[in-house]
Amino acid sequence: MDIDTPPPPPPTDDDTPVEESKEESKEAEPSSSSNDEGGPAEYPDMKLAQDVHKLSQLYTTSTTTTTTTTSKEEEASLMGISNLEEFTTSILNKIIKMKNPSYITHIQTLLSLPSTHTLYQSPTNLETLSTSNKTQINELEEKVKNQKENAGDMEVLDARIEYARFVAQTGTKEEALKGYELVLDLPKLSSGKVMDALMECVRICSFYGDISGIGGYMEKISKLADKNGDWDRRNRLKIYKSLLSNIPRRQIKEASTLLLDCIATFTCNEVCTYTEFISYCMLTNILHLPRVELKKKILDGPEILSVANEIPQVKKLVETYYNCDYVGYLHAIVDISPLLHADRYLAPHAGYLLREYHVLGYQQFLDAYKSVTISSMASTFGISEEYLDVQLSRFIAAGRLTAKIDKYNGVVETRRPDAKNKEYRECIQKGDLLLNRIQKLARVVDI
Repeated sequence: MDIDTPPPPPPTDDDTPVEESKEESKEAEPSSSSNDEGGPAEYPDMKLAQDVHKLSQLYTTSTTTTTTTTSKEEEASLMGISNLEEFTTSILNKIIKMKNPSYITHIQTLLSLPSTHTLYQSPTNLETLSTSNKTQINELEEKVKNQKENAGDMEVLDARIEYARFVAQTGTKEEALKGYELVLDLPKLSSGKVMDALMECVRICSFYGDISGIGGYMEKISKLADKNGDWDRRNRLKIYKSLLSNIPRRQIKEASTLLLDCIATFTCNEVCTYTEFISYCMLTNILHLPRVELKKKILDGPEILSVANEIPQVKKLVETYYNCDYVGYLHAIVDISPLLHADRYLAPHAGYLLREYHVLGYQQFLDAYKSVTISSMASTFGISEEYLDVQLSRFIAAGRLTAKIDKYNGVVETRRPDAKNKEYRECIQKGDLLLNRIQKLARVVDI
């Protein structure tokens, strides 16, 4: 008989952790314990990875510049951290609680933690911790052997998952992945349990920043979901694809579609909180949804309205864009910049996203006019004519804006593309590509 357990129940308000800093008190823990049947493992903790990214942004910049304590506090405030010292202490306590010597060493090096720090772990302490972990790993391995000899398939699976989750908590990325590979090697494993184990592998790769390693696991999960995936795992898969695969590869449009599909069915708290999920949904869909859909699904969506006030910068960005408040829109872009850099998924693409938001605003404004003076457009956006000229010139030259600048008359003229010519050019391009592939195939056949 195949081994499987029911999907995890939806998150409740009781999941809020008790001993956390003020910043963390509003967030739910990724899972309650490593022994919860059917639920995702507590480690790797994706919220911890998110917070470590914020600390690295603050501490690594301060090591290369003469940043004062005050300015660092101000930068932390822009990231949503009200008390940097409490936040740092809370995160270091979480890392120590993991009992992972290699990760503790990595963080101490990353943050340049001095040996006088109260939470600093000496090499002796780390060696003792490593020895203790090895002893417990041996005990868990022995438990697996005993279950194979004296119990059934379900007990063996539980013991092997317990082993894998402990290694994921205390070991390196390679050791953690190997632990879950041992789970996947078990016989009579249902497709649901295989998907769960593969999803844990995806989280491990994402936690350690191994984007290239995610692709193979995601492909396997997708194939299983197409054949035997249940409702809950299909929905979780959409979140995994969008946040852990699409966004890191800058496939923003694909990610936005998947995120929008999961607004009413989100249960993937092991990856991000619901508020963070709504933030990702709004930041990506503003770039691709038509105005009518943006109003219906984002601005007036009941699920989004329920948490929109918790992310005022993101809310302001979407509202000012839709209401054509271009001065407020540019201010919103400035306000959103620290949040983009503070997010581990969006930070590598912060510059790209900020440029796209600028293009989006300029394009919407120019679409309403056949021609407009530079002075009038600059006044509407609340910026200088010189700055606007530089911005428009760059975007027009890159083919991002369908307009041209008449510098002599001080006018920006909109050039609406001819739909038939556009289709003709696309047909020629695709035809050339098809011919090239046919020629390559003909050479292979001849050989």
